[in-house]
Amino acid sequence: MTGKTILVMGGAHVDRRGRIAGETAPGASNPGAWFVEAGGGAFNAARNLARLGRTVRLVSPRGGDADGAIVAAAAEAAGVEDTPFTFLDRATPSYTAIIERDGNLVIALADMELYRLFSPRRLQQRAMREAVAAAGLILTDANLPAETLAAMAAAARAAGVPIAGIAISPAKVPRFAASFSALAFLFMNEAEARTLAGVAPEDPADWPKALRAAGLCAGVVTRGGRGVVAFDAEKAVLVTPPEAPALADVTGAGDSLASGFLDAWMAGHDIGEALRHGVAAAAITVRSPLAVAEEMSQAALQAALSLVPEAEGMA
Repeated sequence: MTGKTILVMGGAHVDRRGRIAGETAPGASNPGAWFVEAGGGAFNAARNLARLGRTVRLVSPRGGDADGAIVAAAAEAAGVEDTPFTFLDRATPSYTAIIERDGNLVIALADMELYRLFSPRRLQQRAMREAVAAAGLILTDANLPAETLAAMAAAARAAGVPIAGIAISPAKVPRFAASFSALAFLFMNEAEARTLAGVAPEDPADWPKALRAAGLCAGVVTRGGRGVVAFDAEKAVLVTPPEAPALADVTGAGDSLASGFLDAWMAGHDIGEALRHGVAAAAITVRSPLAVAEEMSQAALQAALSLVPEAEGMA
């Protein structure tokens, strides 16, 4: 394991994806198949970081049910120290989606109510204060309430610990608004970035300016298969992802990009090289049918990195 503990506090739940086998028949029974795996932006990133050799501790609300056992087993398999808040009479959060044969979403249901119970008061517990003080980095996501994210950012700042966030969705990313000045980085896609900036620049070089104007000091914007943008207070860079020979599933790609980026950044690399590592980690994930690729490792990352072009500086 490498360096200080990365303390991850955020979404850790179960994803269910049902894929319809034939043409979709609304209002009727459709033949198909279910796929179930652990998910959640913060949890996906936590497992990737652990597979990359980092010491990772997870804190997240969980129910006392079979879904909670799925999350616990996934944490153990990845080498993540799992320390949940368990509510025996509640259901573990879950995301259930019905997907057409061509991959388009028909409908989804997100049962995330339990995350509301991760209140700012939890952070005042002695064990949590000690965990924050001992961390080398805190990683969270917008599954948690806005007031909890703000309290977390304040606690990190007081302890002198960097904190990074994962946007999750356009609807949830505004929960980070009160924490912008404290975030070392916020990882988001273009739709989430547009929600924050209020605009969608045609030139990717304009994303840093638009997001800085919204109050964000540093961030990373993914753009599908197009160039990924990263910026901080000093500079902005762009890395173009290599052509993927075969896409198994893009689920979790953004979370793995955050993992590769943060692993390199904590090792002392600048944002250009960190972004290259992030793009390499995402390339490994999109070749896997899982949200967290079982083959993720430093060796696999170095092999993927050889295909990633150098970062381009942007004005």
